Amino acid sequence: MKKIKLFAALVLAIAFYSCSTVPLTGRSQLSLVSDDQVNPAAAASYQQLLSDPKTKVIATGTDAQRVKRIGSQLATAIQQYLNANGYANQYNFSWEFNLIQSPEVNAWCMPGGKVAVYSGILPITQTDAGLATVMGHEIGHAIAKHSAERMSQQMLLQAGGAAVGAATGGRSQITQAVVNQAYGIGGQVALLKYSRNQESEADRLGLTFMAMAGYDPHQAVAFWQRMAAQSKAGGTPEFLSTHPSDATRIANIQSLIPEAMKYYKGR
Repeated sequence: MKKIKLFAALVLAIAFYSCSTVPLTGRSQLSLVSDDQVNPAAAASYQQLLSDPKTKVIATGTDAQRVKRIGSQLATAIQQYLNANGYANQYNFSWEFNLIQSPEVNAWCMPGGKVAVYSGILPITQTDAGLATVMGHEIGHAIAKHSAERMSQQMLLQAGGAAVGAATGGRSQITQAVVNQAYGIGGQVALLKYSRNQESEADRLGLTFMAMAGYDPHQAVAFWQRMAAQSKAGGTPEFLSTHPSDATRIANIQSLIPEAMKYYKGR
């Protein structure tokens, strides 16, 4: 019993002293994994994916240029916000934006700013604002450090008392195990699934980020309505798995538009 109480106290202490704050939302989150541990693993997995013969990166053409242009606009606006609000030292992103030829209706952003957009989602994004909605949402996950948060939660669940102590002190074995599990083995990308709360937070961040980059947040509603129609027509795309229901998400986004509009200046 004493050991259980001691372990519980240790876990609470670690959770208390290992917190960070999400920009814009102000939410406190568990943070046992540093960017120095997560970002290199993510970057390596990203490069493995791009260099895999099975991956067809679309490097030229209008769509590839759109992905890079809109990504650059989002990255610039986000960095300006982080610098202006005291977060500059908490982020060391090396942004990359690539369009991948695939019928998948999907897009994602790894920690450190490694973004991939699958060509299968472009018929649904349709406009630059639609594409900014998708990319802003996925970047929102990275800015909120949702992957590191999920890893931290896993570490608390998996670790014994001594291992938890080691995990907070540096590159422990358990940290490496969790990072490797999250970002793939043998070139296979195994991205973490996010919880519904994290999805809603990414929606809020993404909506604001697209506004900062000069895209009207109202256009996000039309995109998510098209995604809802896609979901009903052909099953749930990977992009929507484990996400809030379509109706809940759209209603939530509509309620967040006034906040995002405070940052919108048009293009």
